[in-house]
Amino acid sequence: MKEKQILLAHGSGGSMMHALIRDLFLPAFDNPYLRKGNDQALFDTPSGRIAFTTDTYTVQPVIFPGGTIGELAVHGTINDLAVGGARPLGLSVGMILEEGLDMDLLEMIVQRMKQASEEAGVPIVTGDTKVVERGSCDKIFINTSGVGIVPEGVDIDGANARPGDAVIISGSIGDHGVAVMSERRGLQFSTPVVSDTQPLHKLVKRMLSVTKDIHVMRDPTRGGVATTLNEIAGQSRVGIEIEEERLPISDAVMGACDLLGFDPLYLANEGKLIAILPEALADDVLAAMHGLPEGRGACRVGHVIADKPGIVRMKTGIGGTRIINVLSGEILPRIC
Repeated sequence: MKEKQILLAHGSGGSMMHALIRDLFLPAFDNPYLRKGNDQALFDTPSGRIAFTTDTYTVQPVIFPGGTIGELAVHGTINDLAVGGARPLGLSVGMILEEGLDMDLLEMIVQRMKQASEEAGVPIVTGDTKVVERGSCDKIFINTSGVGIVPEGVDIDGANARPGDAVIISGSIGDHGVAVMSERRGLQFSTPVVSDTQPLHKLVKRMLSVTKDIHVMRDPTRGGVATTLNEIAGQSRVGIEIEEERLPISDAVMGACDLLGFDPLYLANEGKLIAILPEALADDVLAAMHGLPEGRGACRVGHVIADKPGIVRMKTGIGGTRIINVLSGEILPRIC
């Protein structure tokens, strides 16, 4: 791009907007759907139910250890489809750009989105761009929507948890929250913490190859593991009991939380999932998860119980029990 910064004219619908699309977005996201230049993408869908999701990303800072807002937007929408058991087919990308945004920064974010899309094998099939006046947004906001197909026989739903089910987490928690917080506040730790942003659809496919009898899956983003488990307990009208000593938390994340007074259960994650499934199937599913990098740290952390419906409890390391509530307030605003 010959301009060094985004101008209002880049969102005008005129020649500069067409140049931005032609010279930046189309080469980066190139695929047969985009090449048609239509206002929508048309594609064939295999048999099964259609899954659809959308999310908007306003993370600050837009570059953080382990990622940027770009791959976060791609991974986040893929994961929202994946935890419903869906195979992602395509994504849309809507960008809101602030007047004065550095063009080099935009190009870097777009390249990160391209890389994330290609590595995941999920194309960006349509999009939109708007430019707002300086001060109307913070550099760049990104909306991504996604469409996927849920195979026959898969019924994953937040209301499906049953007493006796095992509760599994796919790996260490709190990494994304600490990574963004450390960059935002200029903190350095002896062991760097990087965001866990990554797509989870291949992991879910591996899990479903073992059994389709997975009752619930969620990715614990804003509000963390604690809030997600409370949502599931409420939807399914069951109790959930987890064990503190089983929770996968890295020493670096725990150290940062001890220093800053955070609870890792409430920190955002961008590349982890919670799965609830029959106890008898848990070991086989865990073995399959361990065969992929994104599931290498998967472990059983608790179980579903019949009493205290809607309540999440944790057995502490000293033998007590405490109630784990939904996040109240905002620990780290604009985390994703």
